[in-house]
Amino acid sequence: MRDSPAALITSQNMAFTDCMKPTDQFAEKKRRNWRNRIGFLLKAKSSQSKQSVMKNRSYRPTADDVSQWAQSLDTLLSHKYGKAAFCIFLKTEFCEENIEFWTACEDYKTQTSHKELVSKANSIYEQFIKNEAPKEINLDYHTKNAIVQSLVEPSVTSFLAAQRKVYSLMENNSYPRFILSDLYRELHEAARREGKVIKPQST
Repeated sequence: MRDSPAALITSQNMAFTDCMKPTDQFAEKKRRNWRNRIGFLLKAKSSQSKQSVMKNRSYRPTADDVSQWAQSLDTLLSHKYGKAAFCIFLKTEFCEENIEFWTACEDYKTQTSHKELVSKANSIYEQFIKNEAPKEINLDYHTKNAIVQSLVEPSVTSFLAAQRKVYSLMENNSYPRFILSDLYRELHEAARREGKVIKPQST
């Protein structure tokens, strides 16, 4: 039995979406979770001394850092806490597999031995590429097939085309939504408030 035209259209549209559509109940639970994590990203524990807070402040994002995240996805991902915040946001949209795949590919390209390359390539395939993989990403047939063929003799470029597609998907869809999100706005406001609280005294 052939699929109806409506079913085919729905199937085609799903191939170009970057996130699954969450139910209202799960979406609200995810939103509450990211609100709790803002404190982890930005706020020092109340038991810390001011000197300790000042020492650790360089590892936390400033208001300027958070502002710079809006410049480009590259800038966001190059900052430890920017990437962490983006991961939190993607979890609320049920598409964290995209950033996890991109990160796995970045790690894959740093492998130096052939044995490590083969092991990592198969791990990425099993986790993200094969049909019904635990964190399967949306890829077209040709890109997926090219990866399957390359697994016979993996190279550092085996996942390059797929990584670029996923990056483009995040850049054009998830990233703009992140910059316009309540999460980003609250991170920016929290960083600005904290900067005022622990601003170093002039000598």
